[in-house]
Amino acid sequence: MAINMRRLRYDKKLTQEELADRSGLSARYVGSIERGAVSASVSILGRVAAALDVDPCDLIRLPKR
Repeated sequence: MAINMRRLRYDKKLTQEELADRSGLSARYVGSIERGAVSASVSILGRVAAALDVDPCDLIRLPKR
């Protein structure tokens, strides 16, 4: 999820702070998810997906090599 979340955030040209604001999370928590320091729950996954305007599956799909 961390790699996909960061890539999708970059694609949308959002900062961690902007993503945090859109998803109702703290910027610190968004950073922790992107670093893989914490595991996000399914409800957080849904909030992040909605904030990025993507399907939640896009966040957990294995990255293409």
